[in-house]
Amino acid sequence: MALKTVEQYFESLRDGRIVYVNGKRVADVTADPILKVGAQHCSLDYSLAHDPQNKELCVSKSEITGNEISRMYHIPRTPQDLLARFRCIDFGTSKGHGIVLFIKEIGTDVLFTWMRHCKVMDRKLGTGYFERVMKYWEYCSENDLALVGAVTDVKGDRSKRPSEQTDPDMYVRIVEKRSDGIVVRGAKAHTTAGPYCNEILVSPTRAFGPGDEPYAVAFGIPADTKGVTLMARPMQKKDVWEYPQSGKNVLSETTTIFDDVFVPWERVFMCGEYEYAGDMANTFATWHRFTAVAYKGPVADLLLGSAQLIAEYNGVSKAKHVRDKIGELVAYVTSIRVFGREAALEAQLIENIASPHRLIVNLGKHYFAENYHQMVKHVQEIGGGAIVTAPGLEDWNNPELRPYVEKYYKGVDGVPTEDRLKALNLIKDVTASDEGGVWLVATLHGEGSLEAQRIVTYREANLKQYVDYAKQVAGIEK
Repeated sequence: MALKTVEQYFESLRDGRIVYVNGKRVADVTADPILKVGAQHCSLDYSLAHDPQNKELCVSKSEITGNEISRMYHIPRTPQDLLARFRCIDFGTSKGHGIVLFIKEIGTDVLFTWMRHCKVMDRKLGTGYFERVMKYWEYCSENDLALVGAVTDVKGDRSKRPSEQTDPDMYVRIVEKRSDGIVVRGAKAHTTAGPYCNEILVSPTRAFGPGDEPYAVAFGIPADTKGVTLMARPMQKKDVWEYPQSGKNVLSETTTIFDDVFVPWERVFMCGEYEYAGDMANTFATWHRFTAVAYKGPVADLLLGSAQLIAEYNGVSKAKHVRDKIGELVAYVTSIRVFGREAALEAQLIENIASPHRLIVNLGKHYFAENYHQMVKHVQEIGGGAIVTAPGLEDWNNPELRPYVEKYYKGVDGVPTEDRLKALNLIKDVTASDEGGVWLVATLHGEGSLEAQRIVTYREANLKQYVDYAKQVAGIEK
């Protein structure tokens, strides 16, 4: 099948799936006043792929069929393949005005993880998972499907293992094995772009121990599978004048509920092999953090650009304290992309897949998450309090108020008041709106918490080589 068009993508979402937003059932996510904005945003993945100018970035060829497929489905075999993936995510996020598209990125992070660990399980346990996952990859890539990763369990009491929970459904688990497949129950949190997918890929969130076998499960199912409920987080409809980013570029996350869902065997890629769940979760984290570093560049671009813009409109761009903050934002933007490129170019070839360099990608993710709030603070400080107190669209459209707004909210001479208000609105939307607040939290916890990156950084560092060097310089015999 050829690459999907936008309309074919929209039609694929009209499948009777069970989706709720703000407590109400949504019949069609492409028509709902709130959720359709996210559907239109995600559709950029498809429109960009059909633009001849973007073909080299967004389109690849299947190594099995030779057909054109989305770049996101291209299995990286070399560092250059990985770098091409990085650039594609960076580009798509830029076209999404700083909001990543996320309808194939996370899903293929999961697929590449499965390819690696299914091969390991097959080799050690004699399972047939790798052939299954490759057929599933071919099905998804050839049909240009939108995928999401459902990885984070709701967890319940975090001090207890899955099998120790009072309620056994706090982690997605197998409740029945049948001759034709398995039945699963539970819920996954934070399923980004959940309302807008064709397939939901479920994978382990952590290491398991003896007794946790039912929770060691990985599978992929269509979004309209019986028993699946997608509960989107609360969202509001917004006008693009006042909310120039989230009014047209926004994602929705779901709590993804599995109420005795049947999964055929051909779509099952782990079934009780608890000893391999931890490695699978860690590998996914590496892929997902590489995706994060790739999409954070355009986010940082927007912070830098809006800070410099409002500084110019306010007439303070030459003030030392402003230039110092702009300089830090420039370093932030540049460093994020350096980490991403290096993680690709220093790729580690594992099971014939070029995987992002684990240490570098964790350092990159930690860097942008650790410093994001400080960068937001710089932008807000440069912008001033009018970011949140300036008149809104209804004030601007009121003929009695417009003259006052024009007079008292102008900046430097020559800049229309409306342009200054639009710049303030952009900063408000990106840093101080409800969606801006979502990203403040998501930057800390998305792709794993800061502590998770610190743990991996310590584990991946070869401390012995540094100790040996110190001994050599100190003249200490080994």
